[in-house]
Amino acid sequence: MWSNFFVQQDEEGRIGVAGTGQGGGLGGMKGGRGQRRVHRMSDSQEGKIKLAFLVAIIGVTLMVLGMGTEFWVELAQPKNLGGNQTCQMAHYGLWKGCVRTLWVADIDPERESCGPVELPGESNCTYFKFFTSGENAVIFKRTTDKNLNLAAAVLALLSLTMMVMGSLCIAMALSKGVAFFLKPASFCFILSGVLVLLSVLVFHQSVVSLLSSDDSVPLHHQLSWSVSCVGSAGAILIFGGLLFIILALPFSPWKKCLPHKNSAT
Repeated sequence: MWSNFFVQQDEEGRIGVAGTGQGGGLGGMKGGRGQRRVHRMSDSQEGKIKLAFLVAIIGVTLMVLGMGTEFWVELAQPKNLGGNQTCQMAHYGLWKGCVRTLWVADIDPERESCGPVELPGESNCTYFKFFTSGENAVIFKRTTDKNLNLAAAVLALLSLTMMVMGSLCIAMALSKGVAFFLKPASFCFILSGVLVLLSVLVFHQSVVSLLSSDDSVPLHHQLSWSVSCVGSAGAILIFGGLLFIILALPFSPWKKCLPHKNSAT
Protein backbone atom coordinates (compact mmCIF):
# COMPACT_ATOMS: atom_id res chain seq x y z
CA MET A 1 0.00 0.00 0.00
CA TRP A 2 2.77 2.41 0.96
CA SER A 3 4.63 1.58 -2.21
CA ASN A 4 1.56 2.44 -4.31
CA PHE A 5 1.15 5.77 -2.43
CA PHE A 6 4.74 6.88 -3.08
CA VAL A 7 4.47 5.90 -6.74
CA GLN A 8 1.28 7.99 -7.09
CA GLN A 9 2.87 11.02 -5.40
CA ASP A 10 5.90 10.73 -7.65
CA GLU A 11 3.75 10.72 -10.78
CA GLU A 12 1.73 13.77 -9.60
CA GLY A 13 4.96 15.67 -8.86
CA ARG A 14 6.27 14.99 -12.33
CA ILE A 15 3.03 16.18 -13.87
CA GLY A 16 3.15 19.38 -11.79
CA VAL A 17 6.74 20.09 -12.76
CA ALA A 18 5.93 19.52 -16.40
CA GLY A 19 2.93 21.87 -16.18
CA THR A 20 5.07 24.53 -14.53
CA GLY A 21 7.66 24.22 -17.27
CA GLN A 22 5.05 24.59 -19.95
CA GLY A 23 3.57 27.67 -18.22
CA GLY A 24 7.02 29.22 -17.88
CA GLY A 25 7.71 28.55 -21.53
CA LEU A 26 4.47 30.19 -22.58
CA GLY A 27 5.19 33.15 -20.31
CA GLY A 28 8.65 33.49 -21.80
CA MET A 29 7.19 33.38 -25.28
CA LYS A 30 4.67 36.07 -24.39
CA GLY A 31 7.35 38.20 -22.82
CA GLY A 32 9.52 37.76 -25.92
CA ARG A 33 6.66 38.84 -28.14
CA GLY A 34 6.00 41.91 -26.00
CA GLN A 35 9.56 43.19 -26.33
CA ARG A 36 10.34 45.37 -29.35
CA ARG A 37 13.66 45.39 -31.04
CA VAL A 38 15.22 48.83 -31.28
CA HIS A 39 17.81 49.12 -34.05
CA ARG A 40 20.60 51.37 -32.89
CA MET A 41 22.40 53.36 -35.56
CA SER A 42 26.01 52.57 -36.33
CA ASP A 43 28.91 54.95 -35.82
CA SER A 44 29.25 55.53 -39.57
CA GLN A 45 25.56 56.40 -39.90
CA GLU A 46 25.78 58.75 -36.92
CA GLY A 47 28.73 60.49 -38.55
CA LYS A 48 26.77 60.94 -41.79
CA ILE A 49 23.84 62.42 -39.85
CA LYS A 50 26.15 64.89 -38.12
CA LEU A 51 27.62 65.92 -41.48
CA ALA A 52 24.14 66.44 -42.98
CA PHE A 53 23.12 68.38 -39.87
CA LEU A 54 26.15 70.63 -40.34
CA VAL A 55 24.89 71.45 -43.84
CA ALA A 56 21.46 72.28 -42.41
CA ILE A 57 23.03 74.46 -39.71
CA ILE A 58 24.73 76.52 -42.43
CA GLY A 59 21.33 77.12 -44.01
CA VAL A 60 19.82 78.08 -40.65
CA THR A 61 22.66 80.55 -40.00
CA LEU A 62 22.21 82.21 -43.39
CA MET A 63 18.47 82.41 -42.84
CA VAL A 64 18.81 84.08 -39.42
CA LEU A 65 21.38 86.51 -40.84
CA GLY A 66 19.12 87.47 -43.72
CA MET A 67 16.02 87.84 -41.55
CA GLY A 68 17.74 90.08 -39.01
CA THR A 69 19.20 92.55 -41.51
CA GLU A 70 17.50 95.32 -43.48
CA PHE A 71 19.40 94.95 -46.77
CA TRP A 72 16.76 93.08 -48.76
CA VAL A 73 16.29 95.83 -51.36
CA GLU A 74 18.00 99.14 -52.17
CA LEU A 75 16.13 102.13 -53.62
CA ALA A 76 18.26 104.94 -55.02
CA GLN A 77 17.24 108.33 -56.35
CA PRO A 78 19.16 110.04 -59.18
CA LYS A 79 22.32 111.51 -57.69
CA ASN A 80 21.80 114.90 -59.36
CA LEU A 81 18.18 115.25 -58.26
CA GLY A 82 17.63 118.82 -57.03
CA GLY A 83 21.21 119.88 -57.84
CA ASN A 84 22.34 119.41 -54.24
CA GLN A 85 25.67 118.14 -53.00
CA THR A 86 23.92 115.22 -51.33
CA CYS A 87 21.53 112.52 -52.51
CA GLN A 88 19.34 109.98 -50.76
CA MET A 89 18.82 106.26 -51.04
CA ALA A 90 16.85 103.77 -48.96
CA HIS A 91 17.17 100.13 -48.04
CA TYR A 92 14.80 97.99 -46.02
CA GLY A 93 13.99 94.43 -45.05
CA LEU A 94 11.18 92.60 -43.28
CA TRP A 95 11.15 94.64 -40.09
CA LYS A 96 12.60 98.13 -40.67
CA GLY A 97 13.84 100.53 -43.31
CA CYS A 98 16.65 103.08 -43.47
CA VAL A 99 17.15 106.27 -45.47
CA ARG A 100 20.78 107.24 -46.08
CA THR A 101 22.10 110.63 -47.17
CA LEU A 102 25.32 110.39 -49.18
CA TRP A 103 27.71 112.94 -50.64
CA VAL A 104 27.57 113.19 -54.42
CA ALA A 105 31.35 113.72 -54.54
CA ASP A 106 31.90 110.22 -53.08
CA ILE A 107 29.80 108.51 -55.76
CA ASP A 108 31.34 107.05 -58.89
CA PRO A 109 31.04 109.63 -61.72
CA GLU A 110 29.79 106.92 -64.10
CA ARG A 111 26.98 105.99 -61.74
CA GLU A 112 23.69 107.79 -62.39
CA SER A 113 21.88 106.85 -59.18
CA CYS A 114 22.76 107.50 -55.57
CA GLY A 115 24.80 104.83 -53.86
CA PRO A 116 26.07 102.31 -53.12
CA VAL A 117 24.93 101.90 -49.56
CA GLU A 118 28.45 101.17 -48.30
CA LEU A 119 29.53 104.79 -48.79
CA PRO A 120 29.83 106.96 -45.66
CA GLY A 121 26.83 109.12 -44.83
CA GLU A 122 24.01 109.73 -42.40
CA SER A 123 21.43 107.01 -41.83
CA ASN A 124 17.94 107.23 -40.32
CA CYS A 125 16.34 103.85 -39.55
CA THR A 126 12.81 103.20 -38.28
CA TYR A 127 10.82 100.03 -37.69
CA PHE A 128 7.75 99.49 -39.82
CA LYS A 129 4.36 100.04 -38.23
CA PHE A 130 2.83 97.00 -39.93
CA PHE A 131 2.98 95.01 -36.70
CA THR A 132 1.80 97.73 -34.28
CA SER A 133 -0.67 100.22 -35.70
CA GLY A 134 -1.09 98.61 -39.14
CA GLU A 135 0.05 101.70 -41.03
CA ASN A 136 1.83 101.61 -44.36
CA ALA A 137 5.28 103.09 -44.78
CA VAL A 138 6.07 105.88 -47.22
CA ILE A 139 9.46 105.74 -48.95
CA PHE A 140 10.26 108.48 -51.45
CA LYS A 141 6.55 109.29 -51.95
CA ARG A 142 5.82 105.62 -52.55
CA THR A 143 3.53 103.59 -50.30
CA THR A 144 4.18 100.01 -49.29
CA ASP A 145 1.60 97.23 -49.45
CA LYS A 146 1.34 96.07 -45.86
CA ASN A 147 -0.45 92.82 -46.77
CA LEU A 148 2.43 91.65 -48.92
CA ASN A 149 5.03 92.77 -46.40
CA LEU A 150 3.20 91.01 -43.58
CA ALA A 151 2.85 87.84 -45.67
CA ALA A 152 6.60 87.80 -46.37
CA ALA A 153 7.38 88.26 -42.67
CA VAL A 154 4.93 85.51 -41.59
CA LEU A 155 6.39 83.06 -44.12
CA ALA A 156 9.87 83.81 -42.81
CA LEU A 157 8.78 83.24 -39.21
CA LEU A 158 7.07 79.95 -40.12
CA SER A 159 10.25 78.88 -41.87
CA LEU A 160 12.27 79.67 -38.75
CA THR A 161 9.83 77.62 -36.65
CA MET A 162 10.22 74.61 -38.95
CA MET A 163 14.00 74.96 -38.70
CA VAL A 164 13.83 74.77 -34.91
CA MET A 165 11.57 71.70 -35.04
CA GLY A 166 13.88 69.97 -37.51
CA SER A 167 16.91 70.71 -35.34
CA LEU A 168 15.13 69.26 -32.29
CA CYS A 169 14.34 66.07 -34.24
CA ILE A 170 17.99 65.66 -35.24
CA ALA A 171 19.13 66.30 -31.66
CA MET A 172 16.76 63.59 -30.40
CA ALA A 173 17.92 61.18 -33.10
CA LEU A 174 21.55 61.64 -32.10
CA SER A 175 20.86 61.48 -28.36
CA LYS A 176 18.64 58.38 -28.55
CA GLY A 177 20.73 56.70 -31.23
CA VAL A 178 17.73 55.85 -33.44
CA ALA A 179 16.97 56.91 -37.01
CA PHE A 180 13.21 57.26 -36.44
CA PHE A 181 13.40 61.06 -36.11
CA LEU A 182 15.18 61.56 -39.45
CA LYS A 183 11.97 61.48 -41.49
CA PRO A 184 10.17 64.27 -39.56
CA ALA A 185 13.42 66.25 -39.55
CA SER A 186 13.69 65.98 -43.33
CA PHE A 187 10.08 67.13 -43.70
CA CYS A 188 10.71 70.14 -41.44
CA PHE A 189 13.86 71.24 -43.27
CA ILE A 190 12.40 70.83 -46.76
CA LEU A 191 9.25 72.72 -45.78
CA SER A 192 11.40 75.41 -44.19
CA GLY A 193 13.39 75.87 -47.39
CA VAL A 194 10.22 76.10 -49.47
CA LEU A 195 8.77 78.72 -47.11
CA VAL A 196 11.98 80.74 -47.32
CA LEU A 197 11.83 80.84 -51.11
CA LEU A 198 8.15 81.78 -50.99
CA SER A 199 8.99 84.61 -48.60
CA VAL A 200 11.52 85.98 -51.11
CA LEU A 201 8.97 85.82 -53.92
CA VAL A 202 6.30 87.61 -51.87
CA PHE A 203 8.80 90.26 -50.82
CA HIS A 204 9.74 90.87 -54.44
CA GLN A 205 6.05 91.38 -55.23
CA SER A 206 5.85 93.91 -52.42
CA VAL A 207 8.78 95.82 -53.94
CA VAL A 208 7.05 95.84 -57.34
CA SER A 209 3.88 97.12 -55.68
CA LEU A 210 5.86 99.85 -53.92
CA LEU A 211 7.46 101.07 -57.16
CA SER A 212 4.14 101.12 -59.02
CA SER A 213 2.40 103.23 -56.36
CA ASP A 214 4.02 106.46 -57.65
CA ASP A 215 6.23 107.31 -60.62
CA SER A 216 6.84 111.02 -60.13
CA VAL A 217 10.49 110.47 -59.16
CA PRO A 218 12.46 107.72 -60.94
CA LEU A 219 14.05 105.17 -58.65
CA HIS A 220 16.74 102.62 -59.26
CA HIS A 221 16.11 99.42 -57.28
CA GLN A 222 18.02 96.20 -56.77
CA LEU A 223 17.81 93.27 -54.39
CA SER A 224 20.66 93.33 -51.90
CA TRP A 225 22.84 90.76 -50.12
CA SER A 226 20.25 89.83 -47.48
CA VAL A 227 18.08 88.31 -50.19
CA SER A 228 21.11 86.37 -51.44
CA CYS A 229 21.61 84.95 -47.95
CA VAL A 230 17.97 83.99 -47.60
CA GLY A 231 17.78 82.42 -51.08
CA SER A 232 20.96 80.42 -50.46
CA ALA A 233 19.56 79.34 -47.11
CA GLY A 234 16.40 78.00 -48.77
CA ALA A 235 18.39 75.92 -51.27
CA ILE A 236 20.72 74.58 -48.56
CA LEU A 237 17.81 73.64 -46.28
CA ILE A 238 16.06 71.72 -49.06
CA PHE A 239 19.33 69.93 -49.87
CA GLY A 240 19.84 69.07 -46.19
CA GLY A 241 16.30 67.70 -45.96
CA LEU A 242 16.95 65.45 -48.97
CA LEU A 243 20.11 64.17 -47.29
CA PHE A 244 18.12 63.22 -44.20
CA ILE A 245 15.61 61.36 -46.39
CA ILE A 246 18.45 59.34 -47.95
CA LEU A 247 19.92 58.56 -44.52
CA ALA A 248 16.49 57.45 -43.24
CA LEU A 249 16.11 54.80 -45.94
CA PRO A 250 16.45 51.18 -44.70
CA PHE A 251 18.87 50.44 -47.55
CA SER A 252 21.78 52.22 -49.16
CA PRO A 253 20.72 53.91 -52.41
CA TRP A 254 24.28 53.73 -53.70
CA LYS A 255 24.28 49.95 -53.47
CA LYS A 256 20.94 49.81 -55.27
CA CYS A 257 21.94 52.15 -58.09
CA LEU A 258 25.56 51.10 -58.63
CA PRO A 259 26.22 47.51 -59.78
CA HIS A 260 28.10 45.24 -57.40
CA LYS A 261 31.60 44.39 -58.51
CA ASN A 262 32.59 40.77 -58.44
CA SER A 263 35.49 40.11 -56.13
CA ALA A 264 36.94 37.60 -58.57
CA THR A 265 37.30 40.26 -61.26
